[in-house]
Amino acid sequence: QVHVVESGGGLVQAGGSLRLSCAASGSISSSDALGWYRQAPGKQREVVAIFTHSGSITYAESVEARFSISRDIPKNTVALQMNSLEAEDTAVYFCYWRRWSTGREYWGQGTQVTVSS
Repeated sequence: QVHVVESGGGLVQAGGSLRLSCAASGSISSSDALGWYRQAPGKQREVVAIFTHSGSITYAESVEARFSISRDIPKNTVALQMNSLEAEDTAVYFCYWRRWSTGREYWGQGTQVTVSS
């Protein structure tokens, strides 16, 4: 069964850094949508950073200057480097993968990121 698994969440002080990683159990391609969403308590899930089907990267405006997404296609992984973290970044972060070839979507179980102010 195909799935994605996140790791790397935790508690950090404001101004600190965290790196999230996500491993896909199947082979990813450069045409797949692959990236990160987050959901804070009482809020809707929102995109944080994602590789689109065209290969371009989209960032949420609130993180563009602080976060960086990267992927390693041969290793089937995607990572999110988060710097200068703010209390507003506190949320559950989800890895997302949509295969171009099948259109199927896969979500990770989520990893908690808590930023203390």
